[in-house]
Amino acid sequence: MAVPRAGMVAGEEGRRGFPVRRAVLAALATLAVIGLVELGNWQLARRTWKQDLIARVDARVHAQPVRLPGPPDWPRISAAQHEYRRVQATGRFLRSEETLVQASTALGAGYWVISPLRTEDGFLVLVNRGFVPGERREAAGLAGPVPDGVVTVTGLMRMTEPGGGFLRANVPAEERWYSRDVSAIAAARRLGDVAPYFIDAEAGPHPGRWPAGGLTVITFPDNHLVYALTWYALALLLAGSSLYVEYEEWRASRQPGSA
Repeated sequence: MAVPRAGMVAGEEGRRGFPVRRAVLAALATLAVIGLVELGNWQLARRTWKQDLIARVDARVHAQPVRLPGPPDWPRISAAQHEYRRVQATGRFLRSEETLVQASTALGAGYWVISPLRTEDGFLVLVNRGFVPGERREAAGLAGPVPDGVVTVTGLMRMTEPGGGFLRANVPAEERWYSRDVSAIAAARRLGDVAPYFIDAEAGPHPGRWPAGGLTVITFPDNHLVYALTWYALALLLAGSSLYVEYEEWRASRQPGSA
């Protein structure tokens, strides 16, 4: 009689443990589904933010140009409030102070031509006058002569690009530039204080001349809806799978001898 009694005790313990295991698995599955749904909701919120950003940038790009922020405004300059704002500056370029920054554009590989402009308000700002192809680096008159006299530059306000990247750091001593790092360029050219931003100049009135302006690329990938649908689909799949497993276990528990 001892053996059957032991088997009965084991069966009773199994029956008591079975609902507990099911409850734990159901709770974990529920938490996972909630987490996946929240990730989908977060992506939808990001999509709303991204579309608002695109609308704001589009309005800035096509607005009438405004005067450059001067030194009193520099501490408040931010990408969120000022990036891609259409601006205009009048002044004189500093001759023989150009910096060539490697670039890859729709016109091919080459360089951005960065020139400092002393504005009529007395401060310096770097101007990306445009793109020149690589073969013109050694050519005489590389990018055409620096405009002499008083000039007016219209373009988009851009934030500094510090560093140059992990594998392609700027090397000022060797004149190897991979990013438009305002402070590094200013230090290499001994310009002193310059605006903490630069200007991407618009295309000039004479197409085909170098440097070619107006090549600013403004793209904001908006894949948030796809990501949201993916998270929701995973949540639905997990919920359906969990319910199916729960149903199968419940059905199995109802079969004779299931203990």
